[in-house]
Amino acid sequence: MADTQEARVAVYLDFDNIVISWYDRVHGRNAYGKDRQRIAENPHDPEVAERLKDAMIEVGAIIDYAASFGTLVLTRAYADWSSPVNAEYRSQLVARAVDLVQLFPAAAYAKNGADIRLAVDAVEDMFRLSDLTHVVLVAGDSDYVPLAQRCKRLGRYVIGVGVAGSTAKSLAAACDEFESYDSLPGVARPAAKKTAAPAPATAEADATAATDTETPAKTKTATRSRAKKSAKPAEADTEATPLSEQDEATALLQRALRLGHDKSDADEWLHSSAVKTHMRRMDPSFSEKALGYRSFSDFLKSREQIAELEETGHERLVRLRDR
Repeated sequence: MADTQEARVAVYLDFDNIVISWYDRVHGRNAYGKDRQRIAENPHDPEVAERLKDAMIEVGAIIDYAASFGTLVLTRAYADWSSPVNAEYRSQLVARAVDLVQLFPAAAYAKNGADIRLAVDAVEDMFRLSDLTHVVLVAGDSDYVPLAQRCKRLGRYVIGVGVAGSTAKSLAAACDEFESYDSLPGVARPAAKKTAAPAPATAEADATAATDTETPAKTKTATRSRAKKSAKPAEADTEATPLSEQDEATALLQRALRLGHDKSDADEWLHSSAVKTHMRRMDPSFSEKALGYRSFSDFLKSREQIAELEETGHERLVRLRDR
């Protein structure tokens, strides 16, 4: 199945699972469970917002990886999209043509809501779409083992994607292929925890001590001022400078080459036509002509800092320069 030329891929994301698992991966074991109430009550609190930002999921990295197997026929994400944590991703998901399936849990912690709905939809799709060749399950629960096994029995090639340390070994074993979310191109691995520097802590203590001599009204004003100052960097971080079209195309090429090398020998040359096809799968709007290049080869030559191009006769081969 994996070598089928006309590969057609269905992607199913248990979104709550992947978000919570990555939050725990970034902030420590059971961190989401400890912060759940704070997140639900005040998601815009500067400290809460910063922790959520540090644990943001790169949805594009997952979809790009799924697209490396073939044409994406359908992509569905299951979650309660009214939740502030999940609502942050809605525009990002819609931009990648992901179908958002709304779940309304019957109880506050209806654990199996997404599992059952996702499994029912997936099995139905297996029978409804006979030309479906690949199924990508983005989850980590062992509850999905029967689904993975059923998809394989129905002749589909099953790929699992889950967060390292939070994925059941039985689920990985039930898939034909399993990839850790941490290792996908475009995903930044969690950094080591940073401890507060002595100087800022001392400065804050000095500022607090100074306000002790002020009147209550002045003290409240100073406190509000400090809170606003501490919130500003978090707001500024969320407004990242958008990449230019040329930079986006360069990043797209780099991801396509990395994924191409991951599926073959690291030093193997890739056909430029296959690389272009993969880039178009990841971003259907990509066009070298819209970027000002007469051909895809000209586009590759302009990116010689990251791509090596070899032209022999009618064959054009490319590979990542720093593999």
